[in-house]
Amino acid sequence: MAILSENDRKVINNRLEQMLKPVRIIFFNQVLADCQYCQLTKDLLIEVASLSDNISFQEYNFAIDKDKAELYRIDKIPGTVLCGVNEQDEAIDYGIKLFGIPSGYEFASLLEGIMMISCGESGLVPKLKEKLKNFKGKVYIQVFITPTCPYCPGAVITAYKIALESEFITAAMVEATEFPELSRKYNVRAVPRIVVNDTTHFEGALPDEVFVTNILKLAGV
Repeated sequence: MAILSENDRKVINNRLEQMLKPVRIIFFNQVLADCQYCQLTKDLLIEVASLSDNISFQEYNFAIDKDKAELYRIDKIPGTVLCGVNEQDEAIDYGIKLFGIPSGYEFASLLEGIMMISCGESGLVPKLKEKLKNFKGKVYIQVFITPTCPYCPGAVITAYKIALESEFITAAMVEATEFPELSRKYNVRAVPRIVVNDTTHFEGALPDEVFVTNILKLAGV
């Protein structure tokens, strides 16, 4: 049974026709685990992949394929990595990840992440690209969201832009209600809540320049 409506599929098809290079969706699942949204997330990702010949889907078992989980830095499920693909058909990890199902408003983050990687363009202005190009520190950005938050995709997409521009930065969408222990750990009371390197945070869907400045400041730059 299709998850996306016929009208949604048409709109998404039109967007995906603008893809320039292939993208691979790598999904980490665990069939016997207590993972309420794993199957639904898998079904949604496969359906998206079916809408374009430029999108491939690959699945790993989180418990068995531990080397792959470590390689892609996946520590919970459902976990998804959006990757480019080189001429040797090998995945290129840009540090763009999703933990939880990208449903509701958050579907836009999945789609924009795919398009950014395919087109090789973050959309950041040259000044911000230069700042990120010169950045050498390690940063892990977690953007806590809920599917009903209309402001959350903007924060996730900006985090993805930053990750695409810097090999030292990883950005992950985290669906707050699917990971309640993490939400409690980071005191997530409102979304989007952006956690930087597990230690600091800020909130809100901010303009690109403010967002990048906050990330670099909290990273000690």
